[in-house]
Amino acid sequence: MKSKAKQNIIYNFIYHVFVIVVPLITTPYVTRKLGATGVGEYGFEYSVAAYFALFIKLGLNNYGNRAIAYTRDNKEEVSKEFWNIYFFQFLCTVVVSVFYLGYCFLISGSFLVSFILILYILSTGLDIAWFYWGMEEFKVTVTRGTLIKILSTIAIFIFIKDEDDVALYTLILCIGSVGGQIFLWPRLFRYISFVKPTRAEVIKHIKPNLILFLPAIAVSFYKIMDKIMLGVISNKAEVGFYESSEKIIKVPMAVVESFGAVMQPRMSNLVANKADPRYMSEVLKKSIIVIMLSSTILGFGIMSVADEFVPAYYGAGFEQCSLLFKILLPSCMFLALTNIFKTQYLLPKKKDKEYIRALFTGAIVNVLMNILLIPLMASGGAAVGTLAAEASVCLVIALTARREMKVLDYYRLAVPFVLAGGVMFVVSYYISFPGMSFIWGLLLKIVICGLVYVVMLAVLLLLSKYVLKNDFCDEVVSTFSFLWKRKKPKNG
Repeated sequence: MKSKAKQNIIYNFIYHVFVIVVPLITTPYVTRKLGATGVGEYGFEYSVAAYFALFIKLGLNNYGNRAIAYTRDNKEEVSKEFWNIYFFQFLCTVVVSVFYLGYCFLISGSFLVSFILILYILSTGLDIAWFYWGMEEFKVTVTRGTLIKILSTIAIFIFIKDEDDVALYTLILCIGSVGGQIFLWPRLFRYISFVKPTRAEVIKHIKPNLILFLPAIAVSFYKIMDKIMLGVISNKAEVGFYESSEKIIKVPMAVVESFGAVMQPRMSNLVANKADPRYMSEVLKKSIIVIMLSSTILGFGIMSVADEFVPAYYGAGFEQCSLLFKILLPSCMFLALTNIFKTQYLLPKKKDKEYIRALFTGAIVNVLMNILLIPLMASGGAAVGTLAAEASVCLVIALTARREMKVLDYYRLAVPFVLAGGVMFVVSYYISFPGMSFIWGLLLKIVICGLVYVVMLAVLLLLSKYVLKNDFCDEVVSTFSFLWKRKKPKNG
């Protein structure tokens, strides 16, 4: 992994952390001020708006990223690609905005909240982050994310006072979203010049973009549609529990998504330049080790302290979130493996159909589980549906990739990390400090659980090296020495 890729992983990780940390800071305040119903009202209307926004971006986060990565070494070509792709995005924004306004005036049960979310629709139309990702210029999006999230946080604490402020809360978040996208535009012309879009070139991008839109639609069934179904079949309070739990679930996924966003354009560029497959295989192995270490220690770690964390963090009335944590967080392990194979194998090699097939399998599983379980378990049923969907996607991708690579050799690398996390979670049930203050008891439990994870992983590394005689231990040591080593300066 070259130094720029390492730097970009850090930048993109910072960006994802800010996207996630800000809601973590504001959530305890918002849940207490708006209540479960208020949070659910926002969550439901935002989910509807996000569904409309899907039809603006289509498959651009993946397609635009890849198209720019393939042409970024030629300014004329990358300029032509950008303007023709973005013109298509602009046309989609106009059409979607008209239909969304129809929803606001004719269907929405919370007119003011849904109408304010038109700003979110417009911000999606202005979003050109995919260009910077393709150029591997992640510092720009990090700066944007940091500034906007800080300002939004301050505004929430100043202006949100009670359950009647749902619309104001929505407005603050939407203004931040629009401002963040506008921030990206002035710097754009450092990398490209204006090229007038042509009908032929715009049309050329429609089909492959639509193909990569199919994964977005499939993912939406268990990222967005589950909340819509929950609101329709159950009630807004259950949406509030689910929405609040998802904010915490995104913590371990910050590492996965930041790593994947950096590695997709890098691997796409390597494929375009016919890089050594052995090198690409080594990068894939190292990625699995880094991501599984991060996702398991964070995922199982949060599960281990959920019973103590939820009532203190969310306040009274959100106890259901503790159960949702324990159902949803294991899906992070499946998501981690799926993300790695998506960004470093399927998309760089343009295996779009295989990726789409896996995601639609997950979508079908999720919808069926939601229909069966939401009436019985409400938000718990939606959580089970999401977990089953992520597991099925991971399985289908493994079955697909086995034709060209030894997938089990890669998946085996994840097993010790999952085992260490599982042991930590089981041990956590026997750890309590009834005579100690809540904060010190929680901190001590986190430390003990972390030590259990580290010790268990060390035991598994030693077993693999001296008993099972495999190379897992060497792979782990090699990965972290590889990530942190510095290049020696050339003499002379």
